[in-house]
Amino acid sequence: MNRKYSPEMRERALRMLAETRPSHPNMMSAVRHVAGLLGMSPETMRLWQRRFEVDAGVKPGLTTDAAAEIKRLQKEVSELRKANEILRAAA
Repeated sequence: MNRKYSPEMRERALRMLAETRPSHPNMMSAVRHVAGLLGMSPETMRLWQRRFEVDAGVKPGLTTDAAAEIKRLQKEVSELRKANEILRAAA
C-alpha cells in the first residue's frame, strides 16, 4: 500500500531516528523500531534515512536538489527539441 506522508512526518521520523540510533546495535534496528512506533514500513523509513544522508553530504549520490534540476533541464531540452522540429517543418 502506497501512502503519502507529510514533510512534517518525515522530519519527525528522522528526528526520532537520530535520537533513537545510539540505543540500538545498528541503523536497521533503529529504523525498524521507529517505523514500528509510527506505524510505517521500515523500508520507507530506510529510504528517508538514505535520502537524508545523501542530501547532507554524508553519503555519495544525487541530491534531491540536483535530481530536480536534472529533471527540469530534461523537460526544457525536450520542449526546445519540439520547437526546433516545428521550425524546421515550417521552413
